[in-house]
Amino acid sequence: MTDAPQTAHTTGGEPDPMRWWTLGAVCVATFMLLLDITIVNVALPDIQRDLHASFQDLQWVVDAYALTLASFMLTAGSLADLFGRRRLFVLGLGLFVLASLLCGLSTSPTALNLSRALQGIGGAAMFATSLALLAAAFSGRERGTALGIWGATTGASVAVGPLVGGALVQHVSWQSIFFVNLPIGIAAIVVSMRTVKETKDPHAARVDWAGLVTFSGALFALVFALVRGNTEGWGSTTIVALFVVAVVLLVAFVVVERHQERPMFDLTLLRKPAFVGASVVAFCLSASMFSMFLYLTLYLQNVLGFSPLDAGLRFLPITLLSFVFAAVSGNLTERVPVRFLMGAGLGLVGVGLLLMSGLDANSKWTALLPGFLLAGAGIGLTNPAIASTAVGVVDPRRAGMASGINSTFRQVGIATGIAALGAIFQSSVTTKITDALGPRASGVHLPPAEVLAQGNPDVLGPAREAFLTGWTGALNEILVIAAIVALAGAVAALLLVRKQDFVAHGAPAGAPSEAEPGAVTPAGRGS
Repeated sequence: MTDAPQTAHTTGGEPDPMRWWTLGAVCVATFMLLLDITIVNVALPDIQRDLHASFQDLQWVVDAYALTLASFMLTAGSLADLFGRRRLFVLGLGLFVLASLLCGLSTSPTALNLSRALQGIGGAAMFATSLALLAAAFSGRERGTALGIWGATTGASVAVGPLVGGALVQHVSWQSIFFVNLPIGIAAIVVSMRTVKETKDPHAARVDWAGLVTFSGALFALVFALVRGNTEGWGSTTIVALFVVAVVLLVAFVVVERHQERPMFDLTLLRKPAFVGASVVAFCLSASMFSMFLYLTLYLQNVLGFSPLDAGLRFLPITLLSFVFAAVSGNLTERVPVRFLMGAGLGLVGVGLLLMSGLDANSKWTALLPGFLLAGAGIGLTNPAIASTAVGVVDPRRAGMASGINSTFRQVGIATGIAALGAIFQSSVTTKITDALGPRASGVHLPPAEVLAQGNPDVLGPAREAFLTGWTGALNEILVIAAIVALAGAVAALLLVRKQDFVAHGAPAGAPSEAEPGAVTPAGRGS
């Protein structure tokens, strides 16, 4: 174990007077980087027309960002412990701003996706340090409030992306969704340099490059196989080889980490059920609700015909509810067991997704509204509890690694969720449209599955009703699958998160992991 990092509190116990500026800088950066996961969704039709992109190109616009965000998160956490969390946070902001400029200037799908991947690397540096910076700046009840605000920012950024993107695409251009990051990012850099305190692990050692290569390679091979599976054939040599490579590299990653003196992923953390529970919940929330935003946006905009702005407005119920319930959850983390907050939150998300799954050819957007309301409340309840648990069950000296691991599970959930749900959707949509056509199927030439998946009913001309029936049937199928993932996460939270895994704030090295009666833990009560 290492010595405790510098904190933003004075030796006399006085709180850091700049702590709320720290919260503001972290929330702005978090909002910006997570917004870019979903803000592009409503711009995809315009990007497709302007850059002549295929459906798989459009998938990579989202997944290239999430993939590098997940791949570099663990390394970013280790670099933050080694060189300083504020330093890496600011460097990440700068890289993110530069990549946003390159995205807006892209003239081909390849250039755009490479720029999105670069954005993800900058985002990894910001996201991996966010919880550690907040943990250093706040303590006690104020920490719960700060994490509640951060959680609201996290939930709202993903939900509000289609609204902001819709307004910009409709009234400016698709490039503007990237250019808007420039002034915001530059302002966040200035504020961070002036107000955020530097913290680091004084005993941090070299960077775990072997871990980075094996983990990133495994994740890329897995996502690439999921995205290309329908096109290449699931039994093809290419796809089978990619899955084998993913497994081999993942095993190599575990072996490497077990033998590293200073691994970027301390596998001993998995001995704490509460840490495993928080990681599983983070993964399930992203792989279910957050991954579905892509396909729900295609439904609203392409199938129902809403403009980019009107489609974004339909997501406002999720945005507003996530804000309200995240603030409530942040305040409750000191009084209510976090496993109940996470379990109830993911349970609401799961039920909400099930309520959305009753669509048919004649459904209006209001058929989604009850599910949107429950899912928004669930996102709000879950996010602050995940954050507080991630930093609350580890020694404060490993806060950089813990927050990086938790954030990695979030982004792995989005990357694999979008790829896996997309693979199932593409496989299902052709079959369901063919079934809906019935006897007419032999006389109708169906476009490739990746064309059908985009959700444009006009591709079948007079067979529009059959298209809508089959397309919504395929959407219902992945909504149910996403609901099962969310409900599984809720069960995991209730079973795995335990009070005895939480560490008392400020406990000395070697102190028992279970907080003494009356002690204030970073996450509040664990059970």
